[in-house]
Amino acid sequence: MKAKFFFVTAFFTATAVFGAEITLSAGAGGILGGSFTRYTLAANGSAVSVSAGQNVDQIDYGFLGFFDATYGTFTAYLQAGANRFDEPVNPAIMSRSGQGWETVIGFSLLGKYPFSLNDRLTVFPLLGMDYQMSLLQRRTDAYGKVYDRAGRPENGINFDLMDFNSFHVRLGGGAEYRLMKGIFIRGDLLYGIRLMTGYESRNLDYMREMTGDSNPKLGGLSSGPSVRLAAGYRFHSF
Repeated sequence: MKAKFFFVTAFFTATAVFGAEITLSAGAGGILGGSFTRYTLAANGSAVSVSAGQNVDQIDYGFLGFFDATYGTFTAYLQAGANRFDEPVNPAIMSRSGQGWETVIGFSLLGKYPFSLNDRLTVFPLLGMDYQMSLLQRRTDAYGKVYDRAGRPENGINFDLMDFNSFHVRLGGGAEYRLMKGIFIRGDLLYGIRLMTGYESRNLDYMREMTGDSNPKLGGLSSGPSVRLAAGYRFHSF
């Protein structure tokens, strides 16, 4: 509740500072994007040394609804993804690979600053964050068996579905074209960087316990682009 109050207060304060009228709009559309994960994990402890990796290439698609208020956009969306993954663990010994599927519900809050090029076309930079709540996580194992990640013991760890929830920092831009009074189409191009999830944090904890290394190293990046296309209706200005 405090976080919601902060965002609402900050938004209307910024609007007052700019001294501009508030325009409200809402609409719906679709999402198409992808993410590419390249992580490496190294633990060198008194008990054993382990090197591992996580390589995931994923395609995402879904539907969205948005609410826009001049300098900020809130978006809620349902998104599915299909991926191919490779997880080498001490590559000389073993490696796991297969396919995966996920479904998430996401909430995005982006700040924007519109520039009107003419009476129909407006462009704007975008910066903000997404929060994704995991609804489904499934993967095939090395033998083709399909299983849910949630609740399944892996390396001695029982994972919960919430371990796959994630925050994403988004940066990009968009354009809006007015078709007729009140009706417009919009396109956004964003690039997102995913922060560490509970799944990865718990794997680090497991590595500490298993190897005796108090500070195992996890490096790399999980990021990717997305395109959001939507149609909307602009209400009267205030």
